[in-house]
Amino acid sequence: MEAKAERLPRRRSLFREERRLGAAMVAPSLAVIALVAAYQICYAIWLSLNEYSVITPGLSRFVGLDNYIDALGSSEFWEAFKTTVLFTVISVSLELVLGLAMALVMHQAFRGRALLRAVVLVPWAILTVVTAITWRTIFEPELGFVNTALSSLGLPGGDVVWLGEEGYALGVMILADVWKTAPFMALLLLAGLQGIPNDLYDAAKVDGATTWQRFRRVTLPLLIPAITVALIFRTLDALRIFDLPYVLTKGANGTETLSLIAQKELVTNRNTGLGSALSVLTFITVMGISFLYIRFMGGNIRALTKEEE
Repeated sequence: MEAKAERLPRRRSLFREERRLGAAMVAPSLAVIALVAAYQICYAIWLSLNEYSVITPGLSRFVGLDNYIDALGSSEFWEAFKTTVLFTVISVSLELVLGLAMALVMHQAFRGRALLRAVVLVPWAILTVVTAITWRTIFEPELGFVNTALSSLGLPGGDVVWLGEEGYALGVMILADVWKTAPFMALLLLAGLQGIPNDLYDAAKVDGATTWQRFRRVTLPLLIPAITVALIFRTLDALRIFDLPYVLTKGANGTETLSLIAQKELVTNRNTGLGSALSVLTFITVMGISFLYIRFMGGNIRALTKEEE
């Protein structure tokens, strides 16, 4: 007991030293982030509290929260908010399912696995703008592959203007995003799968567990940290989506997102104050959802870690 009591203060001292070392190593990166990101965020907040004149350079006046009141009172903002959330929920859910399926396949040992991994990652390596142009060409009304194929097969939809009708346009945008970013989700989940010891699967087989039971009782619980990281990355990226809808439809037919309306106010309408307010509201939305992910799913990870210990 005495030896254990003596070791406890020593462990605490070692823990404090490790924390100080970690803080010292992270400090330079935090300083760079503060210079690059924090300044831009603070400046955007300051711009959102002012109204700028596009006629007289340098002329501005402080308006407080008026820009935020105008933004939150606009039906365009709430329509863009609804579209952004709907796009995020559907696309990220599909990417999680497809990414997990691809990760499970790529994790198996078979001839040609390296080639399969390289091929699967090709869509993720393509620029989003190029992806958008490709899918816009595929869904062209007359000469596009989809309409031509449907007409040739005598199937319905051959005369549909996919990017010109509300609902269809959002569906095409979701399809293009899933095609591009599901491989990224698969890559993150594959890294998590490779960290699961094979001994656990061997023990489960000895106990008579089926393939589904091994997946449910072994793979899925131990994959929760990787799933959480993948969901955070993809959700934050989807909430800030801009280039894909801009190239596909320029926000028409129910595809206008929060980033698109902020860009329109800042660049097209030259309304710096309102555009900055919309950007800040987008930032708050992203940060709020990130906090919810970390608050709830992070707690599950900590509980799982304690159970393993």
